[in-house]
Amino acid sequence: MDLKTARLEIPENGNIIFGQTHFIKTVEDLYEAIAGSVPQMKFGIAFNEASGACLTRVEGNDEELKGIAVRNAAAVAAGHTFVIALREGYPINILNRIKDVPEVCTIFCATANPVEVVLAETEQGRGVLGVIDGFRPKGVEAAADVEWRHSLLRKIGYKR
Repeated sequence: MDLKTARLEIPENGNIIFGQTHFIKTVEDLYEAIAGSVPQMKFGIAFNEASGACLTRVEGNDEELKGIAVRNAAAVAAGHTFVIALREGYPINILNRIKDVPEVCTIFCATANPVEVVLAETEQGRGVLGVIDGFRPKGVEAAADVEWRHSLLRKIGYKR
């Protein structure tokens, strides 16, 4: 077994959601979940099949984001994984809907941070061991940091 990492591409001014699922119908169901939750959101979805033709299945409403999702899926190259690249919304707007899709097994991350996927590779294929999402903590927040956090959440509409 070999351990590898794959760095994911984050869309400029966007986010990604990376997870594991189990059925070819995933791309259609994820598309419907996103479009039905946040109609103005731009997104691309790529899903790596783990059997049969073993293709990367693609859906979305934005060609650039579909391309980013496909490049990320190819970099991971693990069966039954999916990547959603999105803009004009945040993962928090759709994450519960994504989790409610019956085929979805796990969400590894939902982020705008740099991401590395830690992979194990065998003769059979690749599997995801986990993700490295962002950077190490640099300390504990002080009063000014708490004020900044509260201000940001109000600015982007998540707190009053």
